[in-house]
Amino acid sequence: MKKKLPFVFSNFAMTADGKIAFTSGKFAAFGSKRDLEHLYELRATADAVMCGAKTIEATGTILGNGGDKFSNLRLKDGLTEFPVRVIVSGSGSINPAAKIFKKRFSPIVILTTERISKANLKKLRAVADEVKICGKEEIAFPDTLRWLHNKWKVKRLLCEGGGELHFALIRAGLLDELHLTVCPKIFGGRNAPTIADGEGFFHLADAGQFKLKSTNQIGDELFALFARRKTA
Repeated sequence: MKKKLPFVFSNFAMTADGKIAFTSGKFAAFGSKRDLEHLYELRATADAVMCGAKTIEATGTILGNGGDKFSNLRLKDGLTEFPVRVIVSGSGSINPAAKIFKKRFSPIVILTTERISKANLKKLRAVADEVKICGKEEIAFPDTLRWLHNKWKVKRLLCEGGGELHFALIRAGLLDELHLTVCPKIFGGRNAPTIADGEGFFHLADAGQFKLKSTNQIGDELFALFARRKTA
C-alpha cells in the first residue's frame, strides 16, 4: 500500500500581466492588506509551508503564522501553533545566515539533491532540523511529499513560490488547488518571474488543467480559486 500524499495547495499574488516580481528578480510586496491576511488565513490551515530558496532569500520571509489570531485558529483546528517550514534548494545554495534560520519557533526542513556540496550540506545541517536528499539532479516530488506526510505528519502542504518550484509541482500532477490574487498593477518584462517558470510545457495536451471554483472581488483585487481538473 502506497503512503499517502499531502493535499497540496498554493497561494500567489500576481500583477494583471501575470508577474510576481520585477525582471531583475527583485521582490517588492504589491498586494493589499487583505491579500496579506488571506495569506495568513491559508497558512493557518496548513501543516507545512513550502518555498524555494530564492523566494526565502528575496523576500526575507520566516514563514510565520501571522500572530495570535491565526495561532488560535490553528490550535482550534487541532494543528500545531506554527507550521513546519520547508525550503527547497536543489543545489543546497541557500545562505545559512538567512533570516528564517534565526527564528526557531517551528521545525525547518530543507529538501535538496545529490548536487549539494559536502560543505553546504554540513552548513545547512547546522541550522535546519533536517536536510533531506530527495533526488540526484532534481527533487523527486511524489516520493518526497510522501516522506513529508509520513515523517513530519504533513497532511496539507502550502506552496508559496517561487515559479520554478510551483511549475515542478504542476508538472508532476501534484498541485490540487491554486489560490490566486490578481492585483491592479503592471510590471512588464519578458523575463519577469511568473507563477509557473522553469522549462514549461511544449504541447497543449500536456498543460496543467484546472477549473475555476470561485472568484471574489475585494477593492481592486480579484481573489480566484482553481482546483485541479481530474483526468479519467
